Amino acid sequence: MPPKQATQLGIMFRREHPPELLPEFARRAETAGFDELWITEDCFYPGGIAAAATALASTKSISVGIGIMAAVARNPAYTAMEIATLARIYPGRVLPGIGHGMAGWMKQIGAFPRSQLAALEDTTQVVRRLLAGERFSFHGKHVTIDDAALVSPPEQVPPISLGVRGPKSLRLSGRVADGTILAEFAAPAYVSWVRSQIALGQAEAGHTRPHRLTVFQFASAAPIADARRELRPLTAQTMATGFIDAQLAPMGILPDVQHLLKKGGIPQLESEMQDAWIDALTIAGTPEHWRKALQRLADAGADSVVLVPLPERGLDEIERFARHLPQK
Repeated sequence: MPPKQATQLGIMFRREHPPELLPEFARRAETAGFDELWITEDCFYPGGIAAAATALASTKSISVGIGIMAAVARNPAYTAMEIATLARIYPGRVLPGIGHGMAGWMKQIGAFPRSQLAALEDTTQVVRRLLAGERFSFHGKHVTIDDAALVSPPEQVPPISLGVRGPKSLRLSGRVADGTILAEFAAPAYVSWVRSQIALGQAEAGHTRPHRLTVFQFASAAPIADARRELRPLTAQTMATGFIDAQLAPMGILPDVQHLLKKGGIPQLESEMQDAWIDALTIAGTPEHWRKALQRLADAGADSVVLVPLPERGLDEIERFARHLPQK
């Protein structure tokens, strides 16, 4: 059997870019041959729905993903209305993502729920049912809907993916969503583990419908030694936050990471981090390094790989990345 190929390759428009650069970025990404363009929606940065609409209107065929909308930031009826509008105007090109939202930001805006899992589950179920054209009432732990239906549901219903990372949330995604979005630093070992958690959720719900797995991954098109050098500080700093412990555990390196942090903090971790860790957690080096990295993610279960430029990089990363992509 030939190795599985990642069916889609995407690039992210970073939240740090001024939004007025998005139309040009989107057109250049489409011209460069990317299948997908992903925008972010983080609190106090440019809005995801407006950005997605702008990117879709600026292009002809590229799919546009929203990664991710916080479940508690909007009423799910309004989330469904926004998604339905985009899906009707641009059928087959919208890839919505929903997640918990960063706890600190949700507390800052007074939207942190009593149960993040319940809020995400209720929101996902309501959004999916509204997009499917149902009229229904729903009384959950976080969401209440009374005799509601969309006036203009989309004819082509987009898949709803959840941006989650831990076991409980991944099983929830398997139960109620159409896909999952994995944040940066998702090594193949973690991707494989994620697939197993999603499968558990699907079994709990008693269904086996297709589940789209999208993987965000920091990328550098520099020669391998230079790429590792520029990715090393970011990798060490992110490891030190503890946010990606669930992603490191399946690799078997979490105890080593914690030991180095305890020994000498971020400087120690950065200096003694193995190159193999960076190679597994990012996409770096020559086109051949990229081909192998993308293949490992595909073999682990990724359906889409979204390349994330480093924070300080400009729009020219589009063409630089495109020259490193394997030919389909």
